[in-house]
Amino acid sequence: MDVIVHWFVAPIQYDFMLKAVLVSAFVGMVCAVLSCYMTLKGWALMGDAVSHSVTPGVVLAYILNLPFAVGAFVFGIGSVLAIGFIKSKTRIKEDTVIGLVFTGFFALGLVLISKNPSNVDLMHILFGNVLGIPMHDIIQTVVIGSITLAITLVLRKDLLLFCFDPTHARSIGLNTTALYYTLLTLLSLTIVVALQAVGIILVVAMLVTPGAIAYLLSDRFDHMMIFAVISGIFSSVMGTYISYYLDASTGGCIVVLQTLIFVITMILAPKHGLIARMRQQSIIE
Repeated sequence: MDVIVHWFVAPIQYDFMLKAVLVSAFVGMVCAVLSCYMTLKGWALMGDAVSHSVTPGVVLAYILNLPFAVGAFVFGIGSVLAIGFIKSKTRIKEDTVIGLVFTGFFALGLVLISKNPSNVDLMHILFGNVLGIPMHDIIQTVVIGSITLAITLVLRKDLLLFCFDPTHARSIGLNTTALYYTLLTLLSLTIVVALQAVGIILVVAMLVTPGAIAYLLSDRFDHMMIFAVISGIFSSVMGTYISYYLDASTGGCIVVLQTLIFVITMILAPKHGLIARMRQQSIIE
């Protein structure tokens, strides 16, 4: 027992680890909440698109000595508007438009990174640097994350209906176009929140995996939200601890742990897991 207690207590005696654990837990919670809506809407590719599209904004913000969040948010919203414009003005399907926009934006970001003489901080944005996060970035993360959670809470019923049945939402008078762009704006804000923890490359996992885990565990959205938040916070905190003891990438450890939890859930989920489905199939036969 003493060994277990020491395993948890020893790292947080260091100020940088205490900050990392708390920030990771908060980021995990924010991402998990939005992840439920992303899962219901089937927007995994959209999350990937927006997360990669913020790259040039982050680089330009770094070059101009502006907060990373400003550049990330501007280009995140820009990618959303570009996707919406091309989709509405051409006959190209949405998944193709998403692929075109996010690869183009991400490639632009890589070009800017390659031309910047000092790219250490930019690498941290690509892959995360929660262990070295400064206080002003912590405040920025908490403020933006709190705004995101507040908007999601206020619009939770409208967003749920839009994700589950947009046709019905439109028929009862909801502005589905506004909800579409609101959800994408929340996605951009959440990506900004997660930048410091896991980086642009891995943020899509934080936006998809908790919701996928919860979707296998419950058919009710309120329960799904609880399961997603628990898995998001647990994997973020434990992933940070594991990265400390393994001296490995914090963002990588968080996402790997999330993936392991998903695999275990996929196998053992009481109703929708592989074992449960095999039992149901054997009973039917």
